[in-house]
Amino acid sequence: MSATKEALQRFEETATYYMHELDQYNMEQLKQKPSDDEWSIGQMVQHLINSALYMHLPNMDRCLVPNQDSLVSLAGKTEAGAAIFAQESFPPIRIQVPPSPQYTPAQPESKEQLIQGLHTVIQRMKEIEPTLEQTSKQNTVSHPRFGGLCAKEWFLLVEMHYRHHLLQLNRLKQTLVLESDTTIF
Repeated sequence: MSATKEALQRFEETATYYMHELDQYNMEQLKQKPSDDEWSIGQMVQHLINSALYMHLPNMDRCLVPNQDSLVSLAGKTEAGAAIFAQESFPPIRIQVPPSPQYTPAQPESKEQLIQGLHTVIQRMKEIEPTLEQTSKQNTVSHPRFGGLCAKEWFLLVEMHYRHHLLQLNRLKQTLVLESDTTIF
C-alpha cells in the first residue's frame, strides 16, 4: 500500500473519530472554551475543516496543475518541515497562536455543520489521493512554517494535522468533564 493510501486510511479513521466525539456533546458543550484565549472543541474542528478546505487542498491543486498565476515554486522545506516529514508527525507539543480575526475560527453554527465539513474533507481527500502518484515533486507551494511542499506532502500534512489535534481534543474534553463534575454544596 502506498504512503498516500495509508495516510488516507488513517485520515478517514481520525475524521470519523472526530465525528463520533461530536455526537457525545451538545452545542453548548461544543462551544465551551476553557479560557478566553483558547478554542472550544467546535472551533478546533472548524479549524481542521477550514485549514484542509481553504489551505491544504487548494495548495495540492496548485502543485498538481501549476500555472503562471499559482504560487508554485522550487523552494525546499525548512528545518521544521523536514523534521515533521522525517517523523511523519508533528511534535507532541502545544502550539498556541494569539487570538486574531484572521486565525481564530468562528464558533460553529451547528453540529451538522461540523459533521458535513468533515465529510466534505474526507470526500476531497478520496478524490485527490489517486492523482498524487504521478505528480512532480518539483512543484511546491510554500507553507508558512514548513517551506515548500509538493502535492503529496500537502496531502500527508492533512492527516498529520488532524492526528496532532487529537491531543487538543483530549485536553478540551478533560476541561468539560472537570467542569461538569463540579458540584456546589
